[in-house]
Amino acid sequence: MTFSIFNFGCKVNQYESQVMTELMLSRGYEYTEDRENADIMIINSCTVTAVSDSKVMKLIRHLRRKNENSIIVLTGCMPQAYPNLKEEFSQVDIVLGNSMRSELPDEIEKFLINREQIVNIHKYTRNSDFELVSVSNFEERTRAFIKIEDGCNRYCSYCIIPYARGPVRSKPLDVLKKELEHLAAHGYREIVLVGINLSAYGQELGLHLCDAVECACSIEGIERVRLGSLEPERMDRESIERLSKLEKFCPQFHLSLQSGCDATLKRMNRHYTTAEYIKIVGDLRAAFPNCSITTDVMVGFAGETEEEFGASVDFVKEVAFAKAHVFPYSQREGTIAAKAPDQLDNSVKSQRSRIMIEAANGTRKAFLESQVGREESVLFEQPTKDGYWEGYTKNYTPVKVKSDRPLNGEILNVMLEKVDGDFCIGKIK
Repeated sequence: MTFSIFNFGCKVNQYESQVMTELMLSRGYEYTEDRENADIMIINSCTVTAVSDSKVMKLIRHLRRKNENSIIVLTGCMPQAYPNLKEEFSQVDIVLGNSMRSELPDEIEKFLINREQIVNIHKYTRNSDFELVSVSNFEERTRAFIKIEDGCNRYCSYCIIPYARGPVRSKPLDVLKKELEHLAAHGYREIVLVGINLSAYGQELGLHLCDAVECACSIEGIERVRLGSLEPERMDRESIERLSKLEKFCPQFHLSLQSGCDATLKRMNRHYTTAEYIKIVGDLRAAFPNCSITTDVMVGFAGETEEEFGASVDFVKEVAFAKAHVFPYSQREGTIAAKAPDQLDNSVKSQRSRIMIEAANGTRKAFLESQVGREESVLFEQPTKDGYWEGYTKNYTPVKVKSDRPLNGEILNVMLEKVDGDFCIGKIK
C-alpha cells in the first residue's frame, strides 16, 4: 500500500513527519509523491492559530471527497489539543495524539481488519517521557533537523501549545549523540536543533541547551550547528559565552518577541521586558559581531491600543531584526486570552499587520545590505531555473551564485556583491 504525508507547522513537525515516514517504510509501505491518491494519507497537524485549524479541516474534507476509500490519518497538535472534536474528526479514519507516533503502523493494521474509526489520544502528565524516536535522513536536503525537546511549561496567555505538547521533556545526550553520528555518516553537514520550547532543553535532566550544542559540535563530519526558535530570557551571558567558543556554531538567533510593548507582554504572560530583550540582543551582538537576530511578532493582541502597537513597531525598528515573521493574534479556545476583553476586529489586525510587515521589511533590507562586501562561507542547497545555486551563510543570509556545475552540499567561500530581492548575489572565491 502507498502512503503520503501532509505536514503543517513548525520544524518540530517536519522532524516528526520524517519519523513517521521512516516508520511506515520500515513496515513495508511505499511512499508516493502522488499525495492525493495514496492509499493512506497522513496529516500532521498544527493548531497554533485558528487559520492552521481551518487549513487542516479543509484538507480533510478535500481528501475525503477525492478518495472515498483511502485511509485518512490525523495526528499532531490539533487532535491532542482538542480531543473532543468528534464531529470535526468524523471523516478521519485514525486519530492519533502527539505521543502515539510510534504506534502509527500498528493502528493502520488494526483499522484494516474492521474498518472502524480509531481514536488514540493519551493525555500528558507531569511524568510523561520524551518520545525516543530518531531519523536517518531528510530526503535530498543538505541540513537535518533533530528534535531534542518537546513540551512547554510557560503557558503564555494566548497559546494552546502547552496543552497540545505537554510538559518539558528532553532527549538524553547519549541518544542525541547516536542520532547525530548516524546523520553525519549519511553526509549531513549542517544540523538544526529544534524543540517546542528549545531554550528549556535539559531542565528536567540537569542539563542545559549548551550541552546539546556542544555535543553536536563534537561530531566529526558535522560542520555547522544551528538552533531553532528560542525564548530570549534564557540567553544569559554565561550561555552566550559558552556558545561563542564553538567554531561550528552558527550565529543566527531566532528570539521570539511577540510584542515590543511591555504592557502587551505582561498581558501575554511573557517572561521578559523590552529592556531585558534589547540587552540580550546587545550581548549577542557583542559576542557574535555579524550575527543575525530574527523573530516572531504578533499584532492585534486582545486590548492592544494604538499607542501599544506604535511602541511595538518602534521597538522592531530599534532592534533592527534581520527578519521578522509577522502574524495577527488568533483566539484559541481554552486559553486565558480567548476570554479577555477588548478583542480587536480582523480589519484592525490586518491593518496593523501591513504596518508591521513594512517595518520588518525595512530592517530586513538593511540587514541584507549590511552583508554586501563580506566574504562568507555558504552551504549550497539547490539550483534555480535561471542558472543560480542557492545557499545560506552561517548567519542564515540567503545567497545565490552563478555556477555551471552542481554545488549541492558544498560549503564554499563567497564574496557577497549586491542585494537582489531577498537574496545576496555573490561570486565564489
